Amino acid sequence: MDVTKRKAIEAAGWKVGDAADFLGMSAEERQLLDTRVELALAVRRQREALHLTQKQLGAMLKTSQPRVAKIERAASDVSMDQLVRAFTAAGGKIVVRPAKSKATTGQKSSGRKDTLVFKVATSG
Repeated sequence: MDVTKRKAIEAAGWKVGDAADFLGMSAEERQLLDTRVELALAVRRQREALHLTQKQLGAMLKTSQPRVAKIERAASDVSMDQLVRAFTAAGGKIVVRPAKSKATTGQKSSGRKDTLVFKVATSG
């Protein structure tokens, strides 16, 4: 949304936000939802990069094509385990590494934080 439109809406007394704001999601819930959606998109991108159909990926996972479609949508009845299994079955690699140190960014360190990196490795 452009800044002018946002200011006009707020000036009229309305609040501007996203679905997570509307639902009152905590920072942790937002992060989990973002991770689920990003992983589901990575499954689809990886499957397509390998020129696999949903049915073929389903066979690799010993599940059905409709289940793969749900995985790629990050449906609420799909577990994180299923998302990770689908991603790795399609050839994706998951790398867990420490986030950049705040010492290198000039900020105060508030303890160690890890970043989960989804790396898509295509087969050739």
